[in-house]
Formats: sequence, structure tokens, C-alpha cells
Amino acid sequence: MINDILAVIWKEFHELPYVRTGMRGGRLGLLVFAAVFGIFLPLQTGRDWVESPISLVYWAWVPFLLVSGVIADSIAGERERHTLETLLASRLSDSAILFGKIGASIAYGWGLTLGCVLVGLVTVNIAHGQGQLLIYPPLIGLGVILTSFLISGLASGLGVLVSLRSPTVRQAQQTFSFAYLLLLIPLFAFPVLPAEWQFRVIQALQGTDFTTLAAVALGIVAVLDIGLVAAGLARFKRARLLLD
Repeated sequence: MINDILAVIWKEFHELPYVRTGMRGGRLGLLVFAAVFGIFLPLQTGRDWVESPISLVYWAWVPFLLVSGVIADSIAGERERHTLETLLASRLSDSAILFGKIGASIAYGWGLTLGCVLVGLVTVNIAHGQGQLLIYPPLIGLGVILTSFLISGLASGLGVLVSLRSPTVRQAQQTFSFAYLLLLIPLFAFPVLPAEWQFRVIQALQGTDFTTLAAVALGIVAVLDIGLVAAGLARFKRARLLLD
């Protein structure tokens, strides 16, 4: 089964939207994305980019955004291109197809996120290192790795379920964008809160054990990942997809 999953992953990577459409269709966008999160924001943030646990918020947002750009195409795109029937007619099992699609999107989102992390580290050291080597503290570094992986899994599992129920890629993207907006609500809501509320939130966060908070949050995301994969396995049935 491992070989079948790897075969699907290989297929998915060769069918990524930016591979099919070339530089104008997506690769240029990836370069801009890497420049923003690997150069611009680290330059603006300075040493806090690696020293503050708040950076985990960015690395929870980035993989979700990256995966959302490709996961909507996983099933709905196959349906639009009339290749879904061919895939389902192959000897590959339902679980191998599903795990391959999820695995490819996780590898894509997680890999690009870690690439941005490395570029950001280089940027911060060049611009703000002042002769010192700036690296993530062990707990924050581990948090970045685990957060980006688990959020990639969350977006992949959710995206597959959305794509399964969507007749077109556009509809899948519109539905998925709603979940994406929910993730952004805390980022946009905080600046518009009354100053007194902002002060209370900051005080509460300052008195919080970030290690415990992050561990609980990652545990919740891990449970959600498992639940979404289980839901995907229950929904991804060859006979049902051929009838849809």
C-alpha cells in the first residue's frame, strides 16, 4: 500500500496548479509568498521573529493558506478534467488514493512553510544578527515544526472533504475560503477591540504558560486531523463517487 500511496503523491505533485499553468499561473505567486514571509515580515519584525512565541501564529496561518491553494483541486479538479473516473478505475485502493492526495498536500504546504522558515532565519541573521547567530529557542522551533505540520494536515483533511462534495474547483475554493476566514477572525478582530479589552487580553496572555497552551492547542489540532481523515475515509467510496 505504501507504494500505491507514493504513486498517488507523485501524480499529485505533477498535477499541482502551478506546474500545469507555469510561471504566470502560480510560480510567481509562490515567489512573492516566499518573499513576504521569508524576507519582508522578518525584516519588519526583527529579532522577535525568532525569539517570540507569537511567531507560532504566523506558522499556523501560512500552511493553511498554502494548502488551501491546491487541496480544492484534489477531487473537484479531477472531476472537472474528467480524470476522476480513470483514477477510480485503477487498481489503487480507496484508502491509497485518499492518503496519497492528503499526503501530497501536506508535503506541499509543510515543505514550503519550512522553506519560508529557513529563508526568514537567514534574513533575520543578516539584518538583525549583529554578529550573533539568531535561531529559534528549542521549544519554539519544535512548535514551529509541529504547528506547520498539523495545520497542513488540518487543511488537507478539511479540503478533501470539501472537494469531495463540490462539483467544481471554484465552488470548493469558495467553500474552503469560509473556513480560512474563520481562522483569520482572531487576527483581524483584536486590533478593533476597545483598548481596555486589548489590555486585558495582553495581561491574560502574559500570565499564561505558553508551553502548556501550545501543547493543548496542538493536541486539539491533532485530534481534529485524525477525525477529518476518518471522515474522509468514510466519505471516499469508489461507488459513491462514480454515481455523483
